[in-house]
Amino acid sequence: MSILIFFPIIIFFITYFIARKQKKGKSKSFGLASDATTIILFFSVPLSISSLWDKNYNVLVFVIAIVIAIIFTYIDWRTKKEIEVLRLLKKTWRLYFILLTIAFLVIWIVGLVQSIIDYAFS
Repeated sequence: MSILIFFPIIIFFITYFIARKQKKGKSKSFGLASDATTIILFFSVPLSISSLWDKNYNVLVFVIAIVIAIIFTYIDWRTKKEIEVLRLLKKTWRLYFILLTIAFLVIWIVGLVQSIIDYAFS
C-alpha cells in the first residue's frame, strides 16, 4: 500500500489500462484514471513532504482544496446563477489532479536533487 501512496502513477496506469480493456474511450479512460489517482495524491503529497523534510502539511492541502472548491462554486454561481453540482465537482476534482500532480513532481524532483547534493558533498 505504501508503494501506491509514494508512486501514484502506478494507480493511474492500472486504472487507465483497466478502463481501456473495458472498451472505454481514451479520454474517458484518462478521466477515470485521473479521478482514481487524485484520491491517492491527496495523501501522497503531504506524506512526501513529511518524509523528505519532516514538515506536516496535511491540513494545508485540505484547506487549499476547500478554498478552491469555494472559489469555483462562487464563480459558477456568479456566471450561471444555477449551479450544476456534478459538473462543478468534476471541474474542481480535475483541477485538484493537475495541481497535486504538479506538486508531487516538484516535491520529488527537489527531494531527489537535495539527496544528490547531500550525497555529493558529504
